[in-house]
Amino acid sequence: MKTFNVGIIGATGMVGQRFSLLLENHPWFKVTAIAASKRSAGKTYAEAVEGRWAMTAPIPENIKDMVMMDAADVEAVASKVDFVFCAVDMKKDEIKALEEAYAKAECPVVSNNSANRGTPDVPMIVPEINPEHAQIIHAQRKRLGTKRGFIAVKSNCSLQSYVPAIHPLKDKYKVNKVLACTYQAISGAGKTFERWPEMVDNLIPYIGGEEEKSEQEPLKLWGHIEGDKIVNADDIAITSQCLRVPVSDGHTAAVFMSFDTEDKPTVEEIIDVWNNYKGRAQELELPSAPKQFLHYFTEPDRPQIKSERMLEGGMAISVGRLRPDTQYDMKFVCMSHNTLRGAAGGAVLMAELLCAEGYMD
Repeated sequence: MKTFNVGIIGATGMVGQRFSLLLENHPWFKVTAIAASKRSAGKTYAEAVEGRWAMTAPIPENIKDMVMMDAADVEAVASKVDFVFCAVDMKKDEIKALEEAYAKAECPVVSNNSANRGTPDVPMIVPEINPEHAQIIHAQRKRLGTKRGFIAVKSNCSLQSYVPAIHPLKDKYKVNKVLACTYQAISGAGKTFERWPEMVDNLIPYIGGEEEKSEQEPLKLWGHIEGDKIVNADDIAITSQCLRVPVSDGHTAAVFMSFDTEDKPTVEEIIDVWNNYKGRAQELELPSAPKQFLHYFTEPDRPQIKSERMLEGGMAISVGRLRPDTQYDMKFVCMSHNTLRGAAGGAVLMAELLCAEGYMD
């Protein structure tokens, strides 16, 4: 694979910082531009994140002294890169306008933001779940009038804690009803305990917009391309509750599911499906892909955040406690690292897929 020059838009935020770490020694991607708001432009990256660095690892040496650019200076940033990762903190309409400006400047955008997730011709890709949705890029380019430029987005971080486990069962056993209660880390709000002391010894039973995303976004992931748009799946219903919990990193979900089939799968059959499931990311052996996507733990007290969140570099999904339920057919617990698999890592993996499939050429 050739080397691609990449940019990080929104490089000073928590997800942008995670991007910088993931891309430091990436075998395919070289960071050649970093950008954020106008107030950071002209500063070195180290100066721009001074007092704001939230990662445990130090600022990467390869961009520590790189001069920040203004993300709004689209042509200047686009001229330095083959594509950009976007993790800006702006209003949704402003994000949509910015991402479309980059795409129209013939600079593909791999976005961590939610602004374009509902756009019908913008693929929202989890490489192990719906890699075929990349095909909608042709229709999007036609709408935008571009040859190379397009926007692709990753799904909400909470989805990674339960949708991957449901996916290989959905069609095989006709999963038709899901209840998912998510317990989400504070880094999902861009916070640390130092910045958010109110979360110590606390739980907040509300995260704005999360329940709507958790119920609607999986339907797009499981949807299909019809003409020039992605049509959501209509054969499964999801309800959710999302809680913020005093955990630094890692989203956990308690999941209940029912099957629309008389021949219900057994616990053993479901675990066998999970243990043997491979997606397109594993087939292509993408650099950021976990060797095993789903890891099932037989211990009654697993998965746990501290022991499992960094499994396979934080890119694997941990599952446990599968058992029959009295109201639904089955229930289980699932966990993923929200800023790795759920955010920057998932976006890097999606970019690897798009490069491997020729969409970045």
